[in-house]
Amino acid sequence: MLKKLANSIYYMPHYSETDRPTLGLICGETYSLVVDSGNSPAHANDFLNLAGEKAKSPIKFVVLTHWHWDHIFGMKTMDLLAISHEETKKKIEELKNVKWDDASLDARVETGEEIEFCRDMIKREMPTRDYLELQAPDLSFQTKMEIDLGGITCVVEHVGGVHAQDSSIIYVPEEKVVFLGDCIYQDFYSGEWSYDKKELDILLEKIKKYDVDWYVNGHQSPKTREEMNDFFDELTSIGEIVGDEVSLEKAIATFNEVRKKKPNEEQLEYVQNFVSGNQKKEK
Repeated sequence: MLKKLANSIYYMPHYSETDRPTLGLICGETYSLVVDSGNSPAHANDFLNLAGEKAKSPIKFVVLTHWHWDHIFGMKTMDLLAISHEETKKKIEELKNVKWDDASLDARVETGEEIEFCRDMIKREMPTRDYLELQAPDLSFQTKMEIDLGGITCVVEHVGGVHAQDSSIIYVPEEKVVFLGDCIYQDFYSGEWSYDKKELDILLEKIKKYDVDWYVNGHQSPKTREEMNDFFDELTSIGEIVGDEVSLEKAIATFNEVRKKKPNEEQLEYVQNFVSGNQKKEK
């Protein structure tokens, strides 16, 4: 089902069983716009069937937040005017030449080109992939663009981040809602999951400049301004505690000393993420 977040904004919640990310619908008086195209033709169709009931204007655009499979595999099925950052477009052009059968997926996991999690989720969402055809975006931008939907504006800005360097966000000023895609998540694709403190600071500066009531993430429920600021503050604080430390044991000891208590499970994960980021920089 589609859930209403604001007067002109709906979203289809993420579905972790097959790694379906959150998809968004932004409705203007003239046109409507979709955020991300889904992780399969089936996902795209499910969304469009529901969006058609909610949209008060023709659905014309789909904006991609980044190049990862779960956000782009439904694009041809959506058959909308597709928009992305120029690096996203380049990545998808490359993926058009990649094979997605079981043997090819398994081989890429063996060589480190793909991760097991994505391989397994692709197989679960699409047991067969003979019908899968990727399509590159129609339009691309370099830094930022605005789309006027008629009374509703979409500000699309490239923000980067370690999860995917091509990541873009979509901000709707009239509703004070921003779709973040996966930009605030860790780097999953180069060894241990990691954060880079310097890159995180740059990313958060770009995000925080917008006046936002609701944040929509790719694989979580929408968060209020207060909830997201708490998360940003906690992540930044842990990054500062870890500093340049490359020893997990020492980083945990510093956390214990600063916070006067041991990290909980979530905090420990973030400590590990920043330590892993530091280790990657040393290689």
